[in-house]
Amino acid sequence: MKLNHNKNTLSAGNAPASRSRRLMLQATGAAVAAPWTFAHAAGQVAGGKTITLVVSYAAGGGADLMARLIAPRMAEFLGQSVVVDNKPGAGGQIAAQLVARAVPDGTQLLVDASSFAVNPSLYPKLPYDTDTAFAPLGVLAQFPNVLVCTPGFEAKSVKDLIRMAKAKPGQIAYASSGNGSAQHLAGALFEDLAGVKLVHVPYRGGGPAMNDVMAGQVPLFFANVASSLGQIQSGRLRPLAVTSRRRTRSLPDMPTMEEAGVPAYEVLEWNPVLAPAGIDPKTKAALIAAIRKTMADPEVLGRIRSLSGEVFPDGPEGLTQAFLKAQQLKWGRIVKDRKITAG
Repeated sequence: MKLNHNKNTLSAGNAPASRSRRLMLQATGAAVAAPWTFAHAAGQVAGGKTITLVVSYAAGGGADLMARLIAPRMAEFLGQSVVVDNKPGAGGQIAAQLVARAVPDGTQLLVDASSFAVNPSLYPKLPYDTDTAFAPLGVLAQFPNVLVCTPGFEAKSVKDLIRMAKAKPGQIAYASSGNGSAQHLAGALFEDLAGVKLVHVPYRGGGPAMNDVMAGQVPLFFANVASSLGQIQSGRLRPLAVTSRRRTRSLPDMPTMEEAGVPAYEVLEWNPVLAPAGIDPKTKAALIAAIRKTMADPEVLGRIRSLSGEVFPDGPEGLTQAFLKAQQLKWGRIVKDRKITAG
């Protein structure tokens, strides 16, 4: 799914003919310069200046989709324009550095991916300190992966796969979208918890990796549920287990990895929103309130669930910070133990 433009502006004005339709266009990547009416604004920040959601990855990706999904509702709740601006590159570092160095007035916010928690381990010399350069505002949603295989693969279950891998250590391969990618780390965690040794085959992107799995060149892939669902339903890929602790709505009959025989296994892709450190507490509170109201909106919630995701649990402000730190420690250990490098 590709987007044609890197920037999308949503501002106050006349009411749209169909808010639902515009939300769907935003979430599927259509570039829409849409006017909005804000009847119940929660209070403007930075004197009503335009808020920019700086996305760390290119148009069409998961972080971009989430930013474009939440932008109109955030604009409605705050009563001011919200702009989505993609700044991809260096595994998310370009966007993160831009926001880390921005004036902390709430007008520059980072919408990142789960790589935010991995980068400190993959890149020892980041141009910012992940722990001190940002003020977390929330995690938008969490999306599971699914372990899929070539339809003709011998293993019919995760237990079969583990049995085969133990009998043939270092002979069964899994594809990923690159070294240090979410799929790579999902495979490394599987090896760790299942006590097996697989062969990692990195590709330049998830599309080529999944294509080769469908073609039988590589037997395994930890795919995003939403992007692989069509291939699963058509029989071009065969699922073995989902990587969340609970079964996913899109594949209700598919066991979780834990149910399939790998205790404590959980891999989710997620999207945090962060402001520069030093933001005024009142401004921060207004932004957090707008994000929480946005994520509770039935249309936003429905769109996320249609993509096999779930909204991040609401809770105390410190919950987001604790989650980010836990993820950083979890993946930092995997990166270190497996000697994973970026590339």
